[in-house]
Amino acid sequence: MEDIKEIKFEIVRRIGLISDGGRNWRKELNVVSWNDREPKLDIRDWSEDHLRMGKGLTFTQEEAGRLYEYLGSYLKS
Repeated sequence: MEDIKEIKFEIVRRIGLISDGGRNWRKELNVVSWNDREPKLDIRDWSEDHLRMGKGLTFTQEEAGRLYEYLGSYLKS
């Protein structure tokens, strides 16, 4: 049987709540360090106690900058 590697994470900075999905789950924007790596901008669902998480998206600073530009264009149209 294959060993399942534990995912280590640290929420370095909580930026904001995007939506409250109910049932104690919330979609949040945070800065998270995964497995002791450089922190990245992170969007995902979290349990209220931040011990469980859903699938999400992470962005480097450069990627977040591009996303910001694209969202600005999209929202202006």
